[in-house]
Amino acid sequence: MIDALKKMLGMGPKTDLGDVIAKGGIIIDVRTTGEYASGHVKGSVNIPLAGLGAHLSKLKKDKPIITCCASGMRSGSAKSMLKANGFTEVHNGGSWMQLKKFEK
Repeated sequence: MIDALKKMLGMGPKTDLGDVIAKGGIIIDVRTTGEYASGHVKGSVNIPLAGLGAHLSKLKKDKPIITCCASGMRSGSAKSMLKANGFTEVHNGGSWMQLKKFEK
């Protein structure tokens, strides 16, 4: 019960995003196309948050997904949207700059 409470409060163990990527996870950058063009994580896919709902059918529900944006706010919204639509393994990667260290 304590572990579940810690997880709900965001105090549980952090997900190893490098491990998620190594296991085939995809990075979805939900910034605008202009923001993405100015810099992004190599290998990431740009689906702006405003259009994410229209692209859900193109994403595989059985593949781990890491969302990112400029600060972590939009990627948090994207994570919630994906989870609400049946995607089971979704992680908020926060800022795309934090994910650059995992580039392939």
